[in-house]
Amino acid sequence: MDGFDYMARLTKLSESKWIHHQLLRKGARLVHEDLSETYSRDIQKWLLVAPIIGVVTGLIITGLTFVILSGTWGYLLPFYLDHHWAIVPGMLGGFLLTGLIMQFLTPDPNEHSTEEIIRSYHEHQGDIDVRSYWPKLLASVTTVGSGGSAALEGPGIYSGGAIGSWLWAKLRRFGLEYRDRRIMLISGAAAGMAGVFRAPLTGLVFALEMPYKDDLAHEALLPSLIASVVAYATLVAFVGAKPLFGFVGTERFLAVDLGWSALLGALCGIVAMVFAITFRRARVFAINLRIPHTLKLVVGGLLTALCGLLFIQLFPGRLIPLGPNYEAVEMVLTQPASPVELICFAALKLMATLFTLGCGGVSAVFVPLLLAGACLGSWYAQAIVHMPNFDLYAAVGMAAFIAAGYKTPLAAVVFVAETTGGHSYLIPALIGAAVAYAVSGEASVSGDQRIHETARIAELSGMTVRNVMRKQVVSMQADTTLREFVDRVATHHNHAIYPVYEGSRPIGTIAIWSLGDIPAERWGEVRVDQVIDRNLTTVPEDCDLNEALRLLLRENAPQVLVVVGSDGKVEGIVTKSDVLRDVRMPTESGKSSTRL
Repeated sequence: MDGFDYMARLTKLSESKWIHHQLLRKGARLVHEDLSETYSRDIQKWLLVAPIIGVVTGLIITGLTFVILSGTWGYLLPFYLDHHWAIVPGMLGGFLLTGLIMQFLTPDPNEHSTEEIIRSYHEHQGDIDVRSYWPKLLASVTTVGSGGSAALEGPGIYSGGAIGSWLWAKLRRFGLEYRDRRIMLISGAAAGMAGVFRAPLTGLVFALEMPYKDDLAHEALLPSLIASVVAYATLVAFVGAKPLFGFVGTERFLAVDLGWSALLGALCGIVAMVFAITFRRARVFAINLRIPHTLKLVVGGLLTALCGLLFIQLFPGRLIPLGPNYEAVEMVLTQPASPVELICFAALKLMATLFTLGCGGVSAVFVPLLLAGACLGSWYAQAIVHMPNFDLYAAVGMAAFIAAGYKTPLAAVVFVAETTGGHSYLIPALIGAAVAYAVSGEASVSGDQRIHETARIAELSGMTVRNVMRKQVVSMQADTTLREFVDRVATHHNHAIYPVYEGSRPIGTIAIWSLGDIPAERWGEVRVDQVIDRNLTTVPEDCDLNEALRLLLRENAPQVLVVVGSDGKVEGIVTKSDVLRDVRMPTESGKSSTRL
C-alpha cells in the first residue's frame, strides 16, 4: 500500500467517525427535546406525594369507620330502636358536646367540613389551619355518632383535605411549588371521599367537581386519581372490599324508561333546589343568630331528635332518619316500602339534615341527598310509573338529587354506577342527573362553590409576585382621620387604593372612591379604620403569578394582595395592573409585541 492509499483510507475513516459523532449528538439532542416535552409538567413528584396522601387519609378513614359505624352509632342505633325514649336525651348530649368543642376549641365554629375545604381552595391557596383539625374531627364524631342526620363524607373530605394541606409544608423539599398546595388539598379530599364510600372513582370525580358549579379542578386530576386509589386500598386492607351498600342493579331498562327518568330528574331537581335554598338560608340565619354556638347545637339536636322520634312513631320498625343511615340506604333500595312511608322518610330526613347541619353540626349532606333521592325515586316507581321493580328509579333518583343539590352531576352518576356494581342503570341515571342539574339552576347546598374563573394566561407561568410587586408601599395608620388621609396622602400620590396598618400589621385597604360615601364636613372626625375594606389577602413572595391573578379575579376579590416575606413582614403589594403590566400578549398577526 502506497502512502496515497493509506492517507485516503485514513481520511475516509476520520470522516466516518465525524459523521457518526454528529449523528449521535443530533440524536441525543432530539431525544432530550422529546423527553423534555413529554415530562414538561413535572408530574413525577405526584408518584411520591399522592400515595402518601392516600395512605394517611386511608388510615384516618379506617379509624373513623371503626369509631362511628362499629362504635358509637353501632351501639346507639339498636338502643334507640328498642328504647325510643332515649333518642332525645342521647342526641342532646351528643350535640351539646359538639357545641362545646366547636365553641371553645376552634377559632371559628362555623367553618368546617367540605365548606372549609372549598373556601380554602378558592380563598386561602389550599392552606388549612391544622391546629383545630383534631377538635373538628372529634366534633364530627359526636355529631354523626350521636345520631345527627349526616354521615362520614364530611369528616372524610375534611380530613383528607387537611392532610394534603399539612403534607405540602412537610414535603416542599421534593420540588413542590406554591400552587401545589391547592392540588394536594383536592387530592386529599378525593382520597377521603373514596375511602368513606369505598368507591375510588366517585371520590376522584366528586373532589374535582366540588369547588365549582360548572367545571372541574383539572390541575388535580393525576394526584387525585393516585390518592383515591391508594386510600381505597388502605381502607379495604382493614375492612375488606365489600361494597358499602348492598345494592346490585340487574334489571334492564326499556326505551320508555328514559322518558320517565327525565321526568323524575325534573322532579328531583325542583325538590333539591327548594331544599338547597332553604338549607342555605337556615345556615345563614343560624350563623347570624346572636346566641352561643353551643345553644344553637342543643336546639338543632332537639329538633333532629324529634324528626326521628316522629317517624318511628308513625312507622314502627328498623328504619329511622337519623345517624349515618347506611343501613337505611340498603333498606330503601332493596326492601319494599309503601309510598307514604317513603315520602315521609324523605321529608323527615331532609328536615333532620336541615336541623343538624343548619344549626352547626359538623359533617356534610351527601348521604342525606342520596337517601332523599332514593326514596323519591322508589315512590315515583310505585305511585307514578306503577313499576314493581323500583331499583331503576331509585338509582335515577339518587343520581338526580345529588347532581342538583351538590352541583356534581358526573360524581352522582359515577356513584350510582359503582354502587350498583354494573352499568345497567348508567344511561337513565345520566339523563336524570342532567335534567335535575339543569332544572335546579345555580342552587347548591354549598355556599362556597363558584362559577369557574377566567382562563389563566399562559405567559405568567414561571413568574412569581416578587417579579412584579411594588416595594414602595404608600400606606397609613388605622387611627388616621379621613381629613389627614386626604391632605397628607391622597393629594400627593396618584393611587386609587392604599393599604391600612394597625401598628405594623396590615388590616385592610381604603379606596379613594369610598370617600364619596362620607360627607366632607365629617372627614375630620371619621377614622380610616371605620371605612376600610377588611377583605385582605396575603401571599408569600414566591406565589405564582397565575395564582395571584386568580385571587384578584375571583368573586368578591380584594383590590390588592399584600406580599409578605418568610419572617411575616410586609414586602410589597400587588394589583391586577401590576400582574398584567409586563405580560406580552399575542397580536392578531401572531407577534408578541403588545404590552398591557
